[in-house]
Amino acid sequence: MSARGFVIAAPTSGAGKTTVTLGLLRALKRRGIDIRAAKSGPDYIDPAFHEAACGSPSVNLDAWAMPPDALRGRAAAQGGALLLVEGAMGVLDAGRDGRGSAADLAEILGLPVVLVLDVAKSGQSALLPAVGLQSLRPKLPLAGVILNRAGTESHAELAAKPLAAAKVPVFGALLRDTALHLPERHLGLVQAAETEGLDTFLEHAADRVEAAIDLDALVGAAQPLASAGDLGGFPRLTPPGQRIAVAADPAFAFAYPHLLADWRAQGAEILPFSPLDDEGPAPLADSVFLPGGYPELFAGQLAAASRFHALMRAAVDRGALIYGECGGFMVLGEGLVDAEGTRHEMLGLLPHSTSFRQRRLTLGYRRLSPLPGAPWSATLLGHEFHYATIQSEGAADRLFEATDAAGTRLAPMGLHIGRVSGSFAHVIGPA
Repeated sequence: MSARGFVIAAPTSGAGKTTVTLGLLRALKRRGIDIRAAKSGPDYIDPAFHEAACGSPSVNLDAWAMPPDALRGRAAAQGGALLLVEGAMGVLDAGRDGRGSAADLAEILGLPVVLVLDVAKSGQSALLPAVGLQSLRPKLPLAGVILNRAGTESHAELAAKPLAAAKVPVFGALLRDTALHLPERHLGLVQAAETEGLDTFLEHAADRVEAAIDLDALVGAAQPLASAGDLGGFPRLTPPGQRIAVAADPAFAFAYPHLLADWRAQGAEILPFSPLDDEGPAPLADSVFLPGGYPELFAGQLAAASRFHALMRAAVDRGALIYGECGGFMVLGEGLVDAEGTRHEMLGLLPHSTSFRQRRLTLGYRRLSPLPGAPWSATLLGHEFHYATIQSEGAADRLFEATDAAGTRLAPMGLHIGRVSGSFAHVIGPA
């Protein structure tokens, strides 16, 4: 029997989608429902919170970078009885070509949308996003809304009345609560593994959701997932080796679970190690993956990790393929300047230095055409989101030619020397 589900979305970022999602996941789990989660788009951070809330791994479902059969297959592979998909940004926000929104994902999966409406600064006008979505996307089922951050019960009633008149179901209203706040930093929430008192927060969020939201009505509004067809019939990224050492700790936490799962499914072995614990790749590894994360916050510790440095150089010497993306690319370089302006020596395997003191936001989807020497030869789809900048570069070949989501040509990206390569792009999968 196919799982049922819905998509939690909002008109804008910052409306409280993640808090509501986490409260729902924990509350439904406490009810004994076999609840699973997924995240729309390329976000690395929220899925770990989903897992903490419901006890099962979450997965990214990216409607820009994944074809419909892959989205349906990955959603179905989550299993469980009920799938809760958290949207990204606003419900219609997408890539520069207009594709990839949470609304697009909901339509592909055949799931209705539940809108979280932040009514902190509105009353009857809370109706507008709901009826606007119905007007702009008439084929997209709107299951109803959850009002968030109401000041009082009477404020919530004021916002709910015109919605009810427009026949938009209101599942409930959460009042403002300063305890329903998670700490943030420059790339989003502080990571789940670093958030003190997370389980206490999740229990409190679930308590508030239980008290304020009609969970029976919400679960009843879920719809079956669209048929997935052949769960293994979509393209997957080829593993860069047979035994892949993957850096995995708070400095290197941004490895997509679906990529690691796909590599395992193709017969590769994943060998995790922690540079922050001064570990390095296993001697039997024939490839090393340094994912993105927060090396700028741990630059001094990484610079002092002598065993990590030595084992990475040993991997290069024995001919292992070394690939780093975003934060991993920064660590492959010669130096990293932190927010205070202090330079820390990195691995020195690529001739560049990066700076987190000289910041510039770079954000967007990327179509990547590998150049000779890259770990892959076919066109890739990926994403950039970073504030760090290149401070200096030496002689090396470029890794990718690149365009943005609208097809605008960008400067060639990344560097490679021999079997060592990296760039600021996070690869999501094959085009």
